[in-house]
Amino acid sequence: QVQLVESGGGLVQAGGSLRLSCAASGRTVNRYTMGWFRQAPGKEREFVGAITWSGSSAKYADSLKGRFTISADNAKNTVYLQMNGLKPEDTAVYYCAARDPFTTIVAVPTRYNYWGQGTQVTVSS
Repeated sequence: QVQLVESGGGLVQAGGSLRLSCAASGRTVNRYTMGWFRQAPGKEREFVGAITWSGSSAKYADSLKGRFTISADNAKNTVYLQMNGLKPEDTAVYYCAARDPFTTIVAVPTRYNYWGQGTQVTVSS
């Protein structure tokens, strides 16, 4: 089992920044592929980006490239989502997810095996 706990959400004004953290524990988490997703009210869960624990590969949703950055700290078993230039449409619950070891990055939520509880991000205009 893998346990994921997100933190760092909150209320921010448009144009501001937030950094979300996802602390992982359990099995050898540093072999998992880690993803970030978000879900706004009434909408489907949306891929934000993902990274392999080695940090050798990261991918992002096309619409978020240049504003969002994912990084991993293996020593802390923590993955981060740095969000800059936030917009009201970025308002959502943000989830961290883990995919089985040594797998590729995919954007489909059902391909991830473990999920955190989510953290709310609200961007005011």
